[in-house]
Amino acid sequence: MTTETKQVTRTVDGHLAPVAGTWILDPAHTTLTFEARHMMIAKVRGAFQKAEGRIVVPDDPRQTEVEVVVETASVDTGVEDRDNHLRSADFFDVERFPTMTFRGNGVSITDDGYVLRGTLTIRDVTRPLDLPFEFHGGIVDPYGNPRIAVSAQTEIDRTEWGLTWNMALEAGGVVIGPKVKIFVDAEATLQS
Repeated sequence: MTTETKQVTRTVDGHLAPVAGTWILDPAHTTLTFEARHMMIAKVRGAFQKAEGRIVVPDDPRQTEVEVVVETASVDTGVEDRDNHLRSADFFDVERFPTMTFRGNGVSITDDGYVLRGTLTIRDVTRPLDLPFEFHGGIVDPYGNPRIAVSAQTEIDRTEWGLTWNMALEAGGVVIGPKVKIFVDAEATLQS
């Protein structure tokens, strides 16, 4: 029996990077979650259950391109009425806009790690979004597939993407805060 050694990562200018190639997100090991303030005091968390994406890493990993497409109807906060409201025209309007998309077009290396420069499109609004991320390295899994892992966290103002629905509270404040924290934990496998 022959054991094949596959290279998964490399060092470029002193920084760890995946080998060049096209990496496909593994939906079974990728989570896209978010957190928003409810009535300005409590945190509400949710996730998008369906997303697909690819990461194209060239010889110079700073030129990496990423595309992630998320099905907006897959939003899940654990409360059916709230999820249906998020799917409505007040928020994601899933009938007209069944997906939202993040496109990354280059990586910067900073003292704190890596930043993926890109754009986020929600509904019909596309805005720049820089996404700080950690590259956790790679392995060859038990089935012989090269696999990498990354995680990212950022915060956006949802109103900048047209998600402006809200309701004033009698005591002051609003039902939903404008800031939304986004968390990504992803694994990807090298396309053969």
